[in-house]
Amino acid sequence: MKQVTHQEMLELKRWNTPTIYNGWEAMTRHDRTKGWFNREETRDFMPEMGPMVGRVITVVIEPANSEHPTALPRAASEYREYVASVPGPKIVLVQDLDKPEVIGSFWGEVNANTHRALGCVGTITDGAIRDLDEMRNAGFKAIARRLCVGHAFSTPVRWGCAVEVFGTTVEPGRLIHADKHGFLVIPEEDEERVLAASVFMDRNECNTVIPAARSAAGRTFEEILSSLDDAGRAFREATAAEFGTRGEW
Repeated sequence: MKQVTHQEMLELKRWNTPTIYNGWEAMTRHDRTKGWFNREETRDFMPEMGPMVGRVITVVIEPANSEHPTALPRAASEYREYVASVPGPKIVLVQDLDKPEVIGSFWGEVNANTHRALGCVGTITDGAIRDLDEMRNAGFKAIARRLCVGHAFSTPVRWGCAVEVFGTTVEPGRLIHADKHGFLVIPEEDEERVLAASVFMDRNECNTVIPAARSAAGRTFEEILSSLDDAGRAFREATAAEFGTRGEW
């Protein structure tokens, strides 16, 4: 199966995550109602940076556990070696075992700059972040549950494993697209077509249902409703011609 290239990731970054979802749902054979996007509410602390796209790398933390720094003396160094071993761009998914409590943050000015140097563009964590302005200054995007003031004992506990963030289990190596709406994990077999499908669905909307809704001036409600019905039919026909019948997308 063909994976998307760095250039294609940059193209995917031009659209928001709902647009990528529209393309993905039109062509995937997976259940589009579960398993591929966040089930809990996320918060984008850098919405002005737009979407981020990259390969998933993972780490699990437990800042409330004071034994980790002693029990895992080389954890930080070994974790950084893991981060460096994966081609970028990368997005770090952090599972915080203290959830629903927030005791400390894995993220701050130092870790943001460190990960940026190692090819990471941002993070999704179901815990907290801190040093918000400094992270933004580093060009490191963060989607998290909340802010906090300290880091406590935020030693990496394990990494390169499946993690659960915002109610969804994600494997390392997956392609992920994320913005202020949440995140979407692209199944491996859907990577090759997701960009083209997203571009098609965006144009399909722009050529049918959107202009029908925006050209209401001077028309009666009956005329508007008829136009919307015609546009919806044209939208469905174009989608079916591209991806198959409704039962297949």
